[in-house]
Amino acid sequence: MGTADRVRLYHNPACSKSRGALAILQERGVAFDVIEYLKTPLDEGELEGLLRLIPDKPAELVRKDKHFRDLGLVAAEYTTAEAVARLVADHPRLMQRPVAVKGERAVIARPSEKVEELL
Repeated sequence: MGTADRVRLYHNPACSKSRGALAILQERGVAFDVIEYLKTPLDEGELEGLLRLIPDKPAELVRKDKHFRDLGLVAAEYTTAEAVARLVADHPRLMQRPVAVKGERAVIARPSEKVEELL
């Protein structure tokens, strides 16, 4: 089985949606690799590549949570792939999770069941 056949799951074990996507992959017997992106953050180039694979608008990759607000950020400033990649590279906690990638396709698996779109 080649790497294109495997799913890469950008995972945060503290997130219930991320744990849910992981459980779906395990239940379905899918070959996958887990990347804990808080321990191994993606750089800007990797994030831009990831954003090219996700059908959603780049802004969807950014969590607009308490951390976002505490940083004094304004959502309207993070709409392009370049701006989102720079922000998430600087603040990995702001990456929406989980993100699943298979070949040339990726989904933000919220809800967790969205991971099934890649299977």
